[in-house]
Amino acid sequence: MNWLDDYNSKLKTAEEAVQIIQSGDRVYYGGNAAIPQALVRALALRNDELEDVQLNHVLLIGDDPLSVPGMERHFRHNSLFVGPADRKAVNDGRADYVPIFLHQIPRLFREGIVPLDVAMIQVSPPDEHGFMSLGVEILASTAACQMAKTVIAQVNERMPRVLGDSFIHVNRVAAIVERSEALPTLEPQPATDVEKAIAQHVLGLIKPGSTMQMGIGGIPDSVYEAMEGDLQLGIHTEMISDGGMRAIQRGVVTGTHKTLHAGKVVLTFALGSEELYDFVDNNPLIEAHPVDYVNDPFTVHQHENMVAVNSAIEVDLTGQVCSDSIGPYIYSGFGGQVDFIRGAARSKGGRPIIALPATAKRGEMSRIVPFLKQGAGVVTSRADVHYVVTEYGVANLFGKNLRERVEALMSIADPKFQEELELSAKERKLLQ
Repeated sequence: MNWLDDYNSKLKTAEEAVQIIQSGDRVYYGGNAAIPQALVRALALRNDELEDVQLNHVLLIGDDPLSVPGMERHFRHNSLFVGPADRKAVNDGRADYVPIFLHQIPRLFREGIVPLDVAMIQVSPPDEHGFMSLGVEILASTAACQMAKTVIAQVNERMPRVLGDSFIHVNRVAAIVERSEALPTLEPQPATDVEKAIAQHVLGLIKPGSTMQMGIGGIPDSVYEAMEGDLQLGIHTEMISDGGMRAIQRGVVTGTHKTLHAGKVVLTFALGSEELYDFVDNNPLIEAHPVDYVNDPFTVHQHENMVAVNSAIEVDLTGQVCSDSIGPYIYSGFGGQVDFIRGAARSKGGRPIIALPATAKRGEMSRIVPFLKQGAGVVTSRADVHYVVTEYGVANLFGKNLRERVEALMSIADPKFQEELELSAKERKLLQ
């Protein structure tokens, strides 16, 4: 049977395709902008028929009908990165959260630590050889498709055909649902003055010819926007957003000096506007690879002058970084922060950077704190932290003792909180 006949024989409605899933199954489905929305909606309609279905996934954006109250007896989320769609369910105790470095998620599936019965993915239409692209999210979908007993694919003509190690063949899929839908988008927001000030300090740490890893939001977008001239930067990143696309279009990013994949932009998912999705479609500049390659600190550190810029919710006076929770309230996940901080730290000329505003709640609360909030988790340990940047400057903590760290971090805190921080440090005998 040729691949086209195979493809046509597997065509089903979404409602027919999800009949494959049975009570007690462990399911993985793609996240970010690659959520197979038609399959998720169809599965939610089977709630009265199913019990104890475990749903494994990374970030979910938009509305998720599988996590609304009352669904937990039928579908229980096992979230590998908490997002707006399942945050309430996790904190209400109706769903679970797995703290894990992003590059290690595929290992959970490959070693059977999290066995999978079904993988649900969203893909581009097949090419002339029967290969469908995983599109805007590779991440752990490759490993999930390799290890799951059954794969269900939503084929969406609006899914970009992203190049790289990012394809699955029709013959690996058990059921195919053709459904054209717009992908979820995150439109860039205007940067604040604080974000622009932070970006200027970060920019001072970036040498021409560096390779960049940054995420989404006002700080990374402001850093990209502030880049000018013949910098010949490269990108090797967990994700790319509109800010990275704009830097490429302006000629700031060329990849000329990249140690690995010279001249290519390497990523594991894309999240942003429709313009970004059009940009990555069939673009030979872009290579998407699974997260256990892209985010592996061993891969990251091979880039000379690797710059990793990541954010935080709060940083204590000794340099401990909390970025997945607000006290005990789980907000997100480990993601790739530690992957890239450690990789950049080992890179020749690397710059691992934690960048955050000095305050929260409109200036009412310092984010440089004497102690992390009760119940808060440490994502990046104080031994891993090198540079911390706020709008007030740069603190380099690498090789510093606790007293020196306190002094450095106090200097980049909002001035109105510095006296309070100093008194706390003296009470702990960190300062005399």
